Amino acid sequence: MTNAPDFNLRDALDATRGWDDDSIELDDDLLEDSDGDDTDADWDGESGYDDADPEELTVGAQELAERHALRRVAALRTELEDITEVEYRQLRLEKVVLVGVWTGGTVTDAENSMAELAALAETAGSEVLEAVFQRRHSPDPATFIGRGKVEAIREIVQATGADTVICDGELAPSQLRNLEDRIKVKVVDRTALILDIFAQHAKSKEGQAQVELAQLQYMKQRLRGWGGNLSRQAGGRAAGGDGIGGRGPGETKIETDRRRINTKIAKLRRELKEMRGTREVKRQSRRRNHIPSVAIAGYTNAGKSSLLNRLTDAGVLVEDSLFATLDPTTRRTTTSDGRIYTMSDTVGFVRHLPHGLVEAFRSTLEEVADSDLLLHVVDGSHPDPEGQIAAVREVLAEINATKVPEIIVINKADAADPIVISRLLAREPHSVVVSAKTGDGIEEALRTIESELPRPQVEFDVLLPYERGDLVNRIHQEAEIGSLEHTGDGTLVAGRANADLASELTAYAR
Repeated sequence: MTNAPDFNLRDALDATRGWDDDSIELDDDLLEDSDGDDTDADWDGESGYDDADPEELTVGAQELAERHALRRVAALRTELEDITEVEYRQLRLEKVVLVGVWTGGTVTDAENSMAELAALAETAGSEVLEAVFQRRHSPDPATFIGRGKVEAIREIVQATGADTVICDGELAPSQLRNLEDRIKVKVVDRTALILDIFAQHAKSKEGQAQVELAQLQYMKQRLRGWGGNLSRQAGGRAAGGDGIGGRGPGETKIETDRRRINTKIAKLRRELKEMRGTREVKRQSRRRNHIPSVAIAGYTNAGKSSLLNRLTDAGVLVEDSLFATLDPTTRRTTTSDGRIYTMSDTVGFVRHLPHGLVEAFRSTLEEVADSDLLLHVVDGSHPDPEGQIAAVREVLAEINATKVPEIIVINKADAADPIVISRLLAREPHSVVVSAKTGDGIEEALRTIESELPRPQVEFDVLLPYERGDLVNRIHQEAEIGSLEHTGDGTLVAGRANADLASELTAYAR
């Protein structure tokens, strides 16, 4: 058994500076300057939220300013005399040590995975002190990493003063318990870290319910307590004031907690089912009106929200962090010839996305599966864009969205290596290259989208009287117009329309 060679986490993080939504630049040194002062900029690079008129900011810019108002800061002490008026509104950074197990692939793959874990930890509000990974054929079933490595991590924690250890993988409850018992600080896994980020960024009622459901499902299997406080039973006279229903053989505290969690899960599922029905009604309305839908999907921080802003002037929140967007945004827009279609931004994907999150967000992800066209956004400046594409397609397969026509949008062309872009274009022929930051390639992307949208199939050639202006308006919105001429008898129109509109036009056919 051999340990992996040491790697420079700072260099690895520098290689991932292009993960953001093209809105802002990370500080040069993630480990030494974690307060993110340079991140107070909107999506097109302009700064100055504090001096701007709130009424002049977009909704996304206002949300970003509000989020930054509670930014975590390093070196915030708890003594009353050291807390300034500004620091009082901010939270102390957790100091964390990252731990990974390298079971396959190249050293570069392992370093990219650790750099991504560091970015996730920073997004959650942590200060990364150290990163260690170990080469093993498989994770240790008891402690995830080898026993000798556990002692080394304990020494690192004691030397650095870290209060949390984050493991790059989903740990079993026994692994979490064993590591905490031996390292003597809080241990969380990758799943808990992602759930924490989702809990911070969820804004809508549906998004918050989805995150809470995923958290409860994760927590239910990992209930534990110190000493015997979760093994005590309440029954007979011990029930005290619980009264009817509280007497009898009793149940342990952990069983009570698990029952309450199950009750809450059932309630959340009922609420999400109702919200899902509302979303389905909206989708049916679009289908009834034959409005095509385009979904923007891709790896987290690939630039999906920036692209939506460029294509539709949506003004949604864009931030230099992972999973900045959790609540889907749908905007109505038109093609150059006047046809109406919708474009939706969706939650980003990531490698090894927790299955519970996919299940909880299924109603939201169905926007992708039910769309007519998928814009798969890829970060061209990322060290491993092919790995991002594979990770996204893995999730798309899980939600049955593999049959949706797909356009690969290679974003961040201004920061990407031309050799990498050429490699991606050769690998994915049906793709376009854009920069949501500078606007390069946006016109070509719009032309490609318009050419791929579903087209009406039924031909028509009609003479519409002038009192039927409603039909002329519908033709402009829903049909493809081949020719249009205004005559003394009415409007001559020829082209293609969907079956419903074509049937209404039959009465005016020439």
